[in-house]
Amino acid sequence: MPDFHEVRFPLDVARGARGGPERQTQIVTLASGREVRNSRWAHSRRRYDAGLGIRNLDALAAVVSFFEERRGRLHGFRWRDQLDWKSCLPSQQPAATDQVIGVGDGVTAVFQLCKAYGAGASAYSREITKPCDGTVRVAIDGVELAASAFSCNLAIGQVAFAAGSIPPPAAVVTAGFAFDVPVRFDTDAIEVDLSAFAAGEIPRVPVIEIIP
Repeated sequence: MPDFHEVRFPLDVARGARGGPERQTQIVTLASGREVRNSRWAHSRRRYDAGLGIRNLDALAAVVSFFEERRGRLHGFRWRDQLDWKSCLPSQQPAATDQVIGVGDGVTAVFQLCKAYGAGASAYSREITKPCDGTVRVAIDGVELAASAFSCNLAIGQVAFAAGSIPPPAAVVTAGFAFDVPVRFDTDAIEVDLSAFAAGEIPRVPVIEIIP
């Protein structure tokens, strides 16, 4: 991913942010009153407002510094979504059997991390491109592998199996992990009125997901 900085937005500010997934659906109402609905995006896109997490001048200064270092909208960065940052439920710890990431054929050695939402034919599979260092666990047919049996590219979210550990035909490959969302600022200007900030006014700091 070009122009991306592998650094995470300040966690103490991100914890107070507001936002979540967004989709774009086109709806046409027919003369009969019935609707025809079409999804214009194959994948959801997450938006956040980091300004809601700024509680004091020190946090504001940290965000401004981070913004300047990223050159506004120019460079992407990592964002921790406090609701959705693990392969499992937020209250649980990632396990090697959390998510199915592929089925072996005896030849393929690289698998993309992903997370499923829902089950069955309507389930949505989200590609995970920014796993967190030291959190990725992998299993083949339910048996967890040693860390030496695979490696994970933290910049793109791909798991590569070492020679001798490539999944055999029909073997189910699963993984557990923590992850960040690749985002960028959605503005090139942060406007702050310090007198209004002292009176409780919150600056707006929009952040938007970068789709791979």
